[in-house]
Amino acid sequence: MASVIASWKNNRHITAKLLYPMSNSEPPRTRRITRALAFTILFVTTAVLFVGGIAALLYFLFSEYSGVRNIWILFCGAPVILVVLVVFTVFNLYTRFGKPLEELFNAINSVEEGDLSVRVREDNSDMFSDLFKRFNKMVAELERAEQQRRNLTADVAHELRTPLHIIQGNLEGVLDGIYQPTPEHINATLDETRLLTRLVNDLQTLSLAESGQLPLHLTRFLLADLIQDLTSSYSSRASALGIHLQTDLTDPNLYLAADYDRLNQVLSNLISNALRHTPKGGRISIETGSGSSEKRGVRIMVKDTGSGIASEDLPFIFDRFWRADKSRSERTHSGLGLAIAKQLIHAHGGTIEAQSEVGKGTMFTIELP
Repeated sequence: MASVIASWKNNRHITAKLLYPMSNSEPPRTRRITRALAFTILFVTTAVLFVGGIAALLYFLFSEYSGVRNIWILFCGAPVILVVLVVFTVFNLYTRFGKPLEELFNAINSVEEGDLSVRVREDNSDMFSDLFKRFNKMVAELERAEQQRRNLTADVAHELRTPLHIIQGNLEGVLDGIYQPTPEHINATLDETRLLTRLVNDLQTLSLAESGQLPLHLTRFLLADLIQDLTSSYSSRASALGIHLQTDLTDPNLYLAADYDRLNQVLSNLISNALRHTPKGGRISIETGSGSSEKRGVRIMVKDTGSGIASEDLPFIFDRFWRADKSRSERTHSGLGLAIAKQLIHAHGGTIEAQSEVGKGTMFTIELP
């Protein structure tokens, strides 16, 4: 029997394999079921004809005896009733079991051949409805993972291609005498190499975090110290942009056991995003407090009064290379920041969520144990 087994590994990596794969010499299960049904009908029909032949012979030999007539009626009537019952039973069994299983096996064969768009109708059998729902869910996850893999490959190629073309164009221009090797062109080329380095480092961090192999150096520290470091780092930039950066610490003595640098990386990304999307005269606030439960003891919120995120885009903001306006994508960041932030928070056993309204701003909420 060919069957597909799928398992999630490291969130986004799915492996699928076939158990007992069908060889070329072995007929498909659906064909074997059909042959079994045909053999059953043929066997019953032969038995009926054999019994009917004996009954006819007895009738012609002993037709003058009334007792023999009753035996003949019994021998002829019983097989006819038996045939009707067998045909009805076989048809009922095929309708309830054979046909749904045939559809499932055909779908499994399609998945084996690489067609992940196949689905099994879930309303054709109450007995198998749960099985079909699980199969459809499994194939849907496989299809989504495959699509994500293709999108990731295309996105990485796109992100790498642009800086490489700029570097190549600048260097070729200098060699051909079109550009002078001035500090301006050299610095522009150097900026592109730094962008490439940042992109590769972000991809490595994201891959390690998703696979659960990113090392965390947990220490116990005052959350207020981390917030103070962040405000010191971004206050001058916020002032230059005309944005008010403020903090609201509910409990200044709140301690947290976490990786200081990684948590700093997450909050730095959120503040940087807020600065990019908050207009002059806007406000960014960092708030801390107790979590929603004992397992989520610490809550950190980053709020801004920026442009906000459309409701249809909100479910995808933690995806790799997501940008709200792809036609005006900035090249100063890799597009992996929020995806990395989500994985780093999950690595700490916490959660991160976003709420936003277009024209009013966005709020990111982090809860940690």
